[in-house]
Amino acid sequence: MAAQESSPAEPLLPGKDEQWSPQDDDKEAQLLPVRISGTSFWRSCLNLSNVISGTPQCPIDVYSSCVCFRHLRLYNELIFLLLGIGMLSVSYALSQGGWLSLALFVLVGAICYYTGKLIDRCMRADDSVRSYPDIGQLAFGPHGRRAIGVIMYIELYLVAISFLILEGDNLNKLFPGASFDLAGCRVQGKQLFVLVAAAVILPTTWLKDLSVLAYVSAVGLVASVALTASLAWAAIAAEHGFHATKASTVLNMRDLPTSLSLYFVCFSGHGVSSTVYSSMKKKKHFPKVLLISSVLCSLNYALTAILGYLLYGDDVQAQVTLNLPTGKMYTKVAILTTLINPLAKYALVIQPIVEAIEAKLPVTERGLTRVLISTAVLASTVVVASTVPFFGYLMSFTGSSLNVIVAVLFPCLSYLKIYMPRSGVHRFEVVAIIGILLIRVCVAVVGTYTSVHQIIGTF
Repeated sequence: MAAQESSPAEPLLPGKDEQWSPQDDDKEAQLLPVRISGTSFWRSCLNLSNVISGTPQCPIDVYSSCVCFRHLRLYNELIFLLLGIGMLSVSYALSQGGWLSLALFVLVGAICYYTGKLIDRCMRADDSVRSYPDIGQLAFGPHGRRAIGVIMYIELYLVAISFLILEGDNLNKLFPGASFDLAGCRVQGKQLFVLVAAAVILPTTWLKDLSVLAYVSAVGLVASVALTASLAWAAIAAEHGFHATKASTVLNMRDLPTSLSLYFVCFSGHGVSSTVYSSMKKKKHFPKVLLISSVLCSLNYALTAILGYLLYGDDVQAQVTLNLPTGKMYTKVAILTTLINPLAKYALVIQPIVEAIEAKLPVTERGLTRVLISTAVLASTVVVASTVPFFGYLMSFTGSSLNVIVAVLFPCLSYLKIYMPRSGVHRFEVVAIIGILLIRVCVAVVGTYTSVHQIIGTF
């Protein structure tokens, strides 16, 4: 069963003219540097660990025969940032579900590992499959590619909003009580720092060559280490002791959907796993790479979650950095390293959205149009971030409504669609996949309803 091979320059969503010239590929190639070589086993483990744990990495090796896909390569780099944000909220997820929700954390990790293996099988089904949207093309035709493209763009937009909320919350933690009079109105707190962050970010969205920003992604590894180290330092310092013994929950059924949704955010690197697969010299080792990376990242998440919950109990906030004691050096290090990536990466996040909008407009002056579109997108995210400044609720909504689709629904349905006509799926596997899909439906419906209800309840 051969899929119609898509052009390597084909975007996630078709543009106005439905045609892309070779010059478009050259232009897109400036956005992220690519090393053309096969990747070793342990380098692939590092790459996939970065995907799962949320450590942004640039560049990712790309298989020598694979021309970089328009927009998709950006998405592959940028999905790391969403998962990095998940690192901040994993302690909050544990506090929402209680200690027994760690069993659900393990279950979510196992499900996402299994669906990662399904992606591996879908990638091996046809030589034309090089990317995540290609799987949709193979399984469901052009509609499958368009569907996954729409989800990716929406997810990127929510990532951009969460960046601004993260900046506002953490800068307000570093500089409490700051205020500013603007046109007779006093702007203060989170809203002030959202505007400050937007002002710093705005010039970067006008850049034509974003490769310089992409190199800053190496700081993501430092940020992840700094966060866990800061929590360990706070525990060793024992300035306020472990609060979980007095204010912890064994199982909280009411907020369990929020906890489950946030756990899915931690393991939703499936959109980029196809790039890691394509970069490998020996693709048969991908399941081993996936297993090692999943275990390492799960341990990292679990350590951060347990430390944060032991330290702050049910008082842990949606961003655990906000719980760290004010004025301490390790607090400043953790927050500053956490803030660098959103400032540098915001332009990379919205770039696919800007280009998708630009492709739909009948304009000749691309430079000015790009500036106006990127400014408008930034302004819209500022408005939303200032109106709905609730990081945990937004992450919960993203996890239940989008990450579950990318990490569970899409791989399962694509695998069944590709292999069932070939009689390549065992009955037991069909039953297991149906069970996973039922869990997915429950998480999506209940989790999305809960998060939307929480967001509306804040007004």
